[in-house]
Amino acid sequence: MSERALRGTRLVVTSYETDRGIDLAPRQAVEYACQNGHRFEMPFSVEAEIPPEWECKVCGAQALLVDGDGPEEKKGKPARTHWDMLMERRTREELEEVLEERLAVLRSGAMNIAVHPRDSRKSA
Repeated sequence: MSERALRGTRLVVTSYETDRGIDLAPRQAVEYACQNGHRFEMPFSVEAEIPPEWECKVCGAQALLVDGDGPEEKKGKPARTHWDMLMERRTREELEEVLEERLAVLRSGAMNIAVHPRDSRKSA
């Protein structure tokens, strides 16, 4: 019995309601153009905020709003280098003092540098 009930209909979602007698929200057509020369219109509600860019319907590239402002530039943080992070923690005078201390230790020979046994055999 259930097989007969499904005959003549598809198993996908299909609405059998019509749009007669329904007032749609007021709309506006907004035109976009991509760098490849494609121009197309998108319908938006009159109350909607219009995005400055949209994906091109033809080629998929970024299309910009015709006669509109371009997309806002996002402020990115500049890349911080190791030197920048070091300078946040110490002053130049402190760094020069640490450098002089370490150079004095190296020059005095007080620093015991362990040599790997394999390296000592090569030099012998």
